[in-house]
Amino acid sequence: VQLVESGGGLVQAGGSLRLSCTSSGIMFSISLMGWYRQAPGKQREMVAVITSGGTTNYADSVKGRFTISRDNAKNTVYLQMNSLKSEDTAVYYCKAEHRGLLQYDYWGQGTQVTVSS
Repeated sequence: VQLVESGGGLVQAGGSLRLSCTSSGIMFSISLMGWYRQAPGKQREMVAVITSGGTTNYADSVKGRFTISRDNAKNTVYLQMNSLKSEDTAVYYCKAEHRGLLQYDYWGQGTQVTVSS
């Protein structure tokens, strides 16, 4: 199983980035996919999740600025981040999970996002 994130980098406040997470070895289309982040000295927190049916949920801090989407044909989940703020600086992780007869939680290696003010 692999979850490979890309798209992180350094951006000025107010700018945009799009993160991608491409998976292999899982049943992507039935997986709950999510983006999480961890800033230095802080706990990892949920940023956005998207169900297999396309229902989304966002942390209050990113609502209206970030958009999560998925392309099941490409086994890829995206996070479009607009109007970035310095407090968005963190390592962003992709997560795939499923509950039921088949249960799993898999994480990517993370990608650094740094927003300069």
